[in-house]
Amino acid sequence: MKTPKISEAVIRRLPVYLRYLQHLRDLNITTVSSHELGQNLDMNPAQIRKDLAYFGEFGRKGIGYDVQYLIEKIKQILKLDRRLNVALVGAGNLGTALSNYNRYTNEKLKIVAIFDSFEEKIGTQVGTLEVLPIELLPKMVKELDIKMGIITVPATEAQKVADQMVDAGIKGILNFAPVILKVPLDIPVRNADVTTELESLAYYVD
Repeated sequence: MKTPKISEAVIRRLPVYLRYLQHLRDLNITTVSSHELGQNLDMNPAQIRKDLAYFGEFGRKGIGYDVQYLIEKIKQILKLDRRLNVALVGAGNLGTALSNYNRYTNEKLKIVAIFDSFEEKIGTQVGTLEVLPIELLPKMVKELDIKMGIITVPATEAQKVADQMVDAGIKGILNFAPVILKVPLDIPVRNADVTTELESLAYYVD
């Protein structure tokens, strides 16, 4: 359904719409207008309509969007209507916290394997998962049909882990290490650098 014409910015906004629509559903709200979406998300309603129009006509003039229908359509667009298995490399404090959090948040995006290179971590338990040696990554990616990887290792190890993920067949990477990864152009990478975010936020604080 997606085409090369659709910008990354549009794709990044879709999960924002999805989360708010799910909130409306939980409140038993069945329809919503682009104006109401824009008001509550602090966004331009015209931008919301334009974003959604890339993928089809989901709303009805004078009525708005059916909340449940739009949830289903955005999930389809983001491929969240199917199970996507995730591998995490780096069983430290951050990796453990992310794995435990993931157990309760998203039924379709699941961390199904955790890896580390340190002997003291291997064999330990994180929730229901046993920490595996990084050497097993290719085998587990194939056996568990893992599509995405999360990197929570130190910056000095992140590029090596990214290379291992790419070689194993992982198709997308979420990187928490404070380093720019070099991967093939067809492997999308999202960087989640908490330190950088805090440093930029400091500018606004008196």
